[in-house]
Amino acid sequence: MRIIGIQLRLLEYPLETPFYPSWLPGYPQTAHRLHLLTLETDEGIKGYAAGIAFSREGAGLQQLLLPFLFGRDPLQIEQVVQICRSATFLGLRLWWIEMAFWDILGKATGQPVYRLLGGYQERIRAYASTGELKGVEERLDYLAQIRAMGFRAVKLRFHSMDWREDMAVARKVREQYPDMAIMVDANMGWRVAGMGDAPKWDLATALRVAEELAEIGVVWLEEPLDKNDYEGYRRLREKSPVALAAGEMNQDLHEFREFLLRDALDVLQPDVSLSGGILTGKKIAAMAEAFGKQIAPHTWTNGLGLAANLQLMGACPN
Repeated sequence: MRIIGIQLRLLEYPLETPFYPSWLPGYPQTAHRLHLLTLETDEGIKGYAAGIAFSREGAGLQQLLLPFLFGRDPLQIEQVVQICRSATFLGLRLWWIEMAFWDILGKATGQPVYRLLGGYQERIRAYASTGELKGVEERLDYLAQIRAMGFRAVKLRFHSMDWREDMAVARKVREQYPDMAIMVDANMGWRVAGMGDAPKWDLATALRVAEELAEIGVVWLEEPLDKNDYEGYRRLREKSPVALAAGEMNQDLHEFREFLLRDALDVLQPDVSLSGGILTGKKIAAMAEAFGKQIAPHTWTNGLGLAANLQLMGACPN
């Protein structure tokens, strides 16, 4: 089997109302964009993958990918990982294209990808994730909506310039819903400044927040420090009374290895679209399992990204 067709399209659809992501202060998102990759084989099988797009930064990507992918055996996925790894040297994060090859493999064998990875589970507990900073009343309204949908776990955002404002919201949520599992995401792993004021926590602030979150029984504190501050995470975890999670913007095996060797996290959060693809995600999960750690893959990209991360989760006992 060989790749005989490669098509990359930029898709965009407007949002009904502007979305203000907490991790991009000052940026009103009015549309959702993605790159849709279609690979066609000489046996008529098509594989699909989708990656993030802020604008038209991927305009020349199809031309770039063509000599690397055309004529390639789509079942040699480890080779694709090597290509994606090489792309990082050019400043490109192309891990998401790998899911198209798994799509082809799954269709060729008639099996879901999680089974091709070894299989483990078919049901996974879900939590609802917030994306914007909201006041108490709006946040409680949201909690009522997701409770009605059946969710019993929620992730709250902490990204106000004064974290105490976010803590006040979290305390009200706990007061109103004592049986709700709560996670907190500080989004300090890839702090973006320039369009608006963006908070930046130091180690002391992260520890102070962790101590207060312990009072309301949160499940974990996510990304309280920069994504590459491995030593800071190690020192924080030594004293933190709550579990620490991170990894959505880290990539490839060596970055997650640093967290594990330092015993710096409780929960690793690779995203197959951003961190290394499905195959590397499985390797990261295996490393985490060997160190007695959990994984909870991140996903906030698009529908195909969610589907790919679910395949990884279905194959991991941890």
